[in-house]
Amino acid sequence: MRDFMENVIAERLGGKMFGKDTKIYKFEKIKRAKRAALEANPGKELIDLGVGEPDDMADMSIVKVLQVEAEKKENRFYADNGIQEFKDAAAEYMKKRFGVDIDPVKEVNHAIGSKPALAMLPFCLINPGDIALMTVPGYPVTGTITKYLGGSVYNLPLTKENNFLPDLDSIPEDVRKKAKILYLNYPNNPTGVLAPKEFFEKVVKFAKENNITVIHDAAYIELTYGERQPSFLEIEGAKEVGVEIHSLSKSYNMTGWRMAFVCGNELLVQAFATVKDNNDSGQFIPIQKAATYALQHPELIDNVREKYQRRLQALAKVLKDLGFYVNEPKGTFYLYFEIPKGTKSGKEFKNAEEFCDYLIREKLISSVPWDDAGHYLRFTVTFEAKNIDDEKRIIDEVAKRLSEEEYIF
Repeated sequence: MRDFMENVIAERLGGKMFGKDTKIYKFEKIKRAKRAALEANPGKELIDLGVGEPDDMADMSIVKVLQVEAEKKENRFYADNGIQEFKDAAAEYMKKRFGVDIDPVKEVNHAIGSKPALAMLPFCLINPGDIALMTVPGYPVTGTITKYLGGSVYNLPLTKENNFLPDLDSIPEDVRKKAKILYLNYPNNPTGVLAPKEFFEKVVKFAKENNITVIHDAAYIELTYGERQPSFLEIEGAKEVGVEIHSLSKSYNMTGWRMAFVCGNELLVQAFATVKDNNDSGQFIPIQKAATYALQHPELIDNVREKYQRRLQALAKVLKDLGFYVNEPKGTFYLYFEIPKGTKSGKEFKNAEEFCDYLIREKLISSVPWDDAGHYLRFTVTFEAKNIDDEKRIIDEVAKRLSEEEYIF
């Protein structure tokens, strides 16, 4: 049976070699290291600072709307490209939160989470030979689908020297001529950086001059501390060149609910709706109704934001006190920091994967390594804690375990 299927699996997935790749990807390495650490240290707590998902559930007022709407017979049907009530709420949210005018009929459509939106948009734009400009480190979905469609990816490294913003001036002319997509994500995962308005103004100019479409993934836009992240669509001319994707997953603790929306350029939103219509039949209407309620009550984000800010500041202090360079936590729920070269006890770390493995096996602290543009680790503050006292206990325990070593930078 396998012999038959080996001959028909698409080349984009590896063809006959699909399933035979012996390379172990970093997240599988992390899982294996966690299992080994727990087996070697029975009864000891493994502190997971790697999982980038909210640790709490959606506010009960949102859950209640879902419950009420799920009991209504008329909500059982396919939603297709979404209910108008949610689109109206999304447009109203964009106006109130960012001052952006969105036509609720023509310029917005829902998605079953931002990941499917990022996967479908290349179908609207990419022909064989086209290029997607992708920031690294970052979320790779748009680039992966671009490759599936016969395109290629040109990576734009996010470095400390460039304030973790892509250097658009560094892109060669031949790449710019073939590029169709520029993927951006601010506040940025994993660096936690915000993009200033001036940068977005440069992006709009760059997109117009080079006929490149901008896809701005704004999944963390409500999770900012001390500064506001502008919407890409606030910039004059932005709607002519791109779209922005908003998600309810992170800010409203609605990860598993799978609700997002794409807004901006009318023609691209229409193209997205066409592709989406051939991929899914819409999110469950009661979930859209609950998401509508959430967008109408942004005050529900306040406690979420306050919790993450408190945790980020406390954990950043722990790292700084130990000599780590930590990117200031201005957005998201991540800390992004450079790894040490080694320890005074004689350990050496060639890359972030090695340091990540060391932290799991020797300190029982799980994280995510990034070796795309320098050697960095990402901590998330979405760890589960029963209350603020328990939260403090966990952070103190991280400090205790890390301080058992002296690090060389």
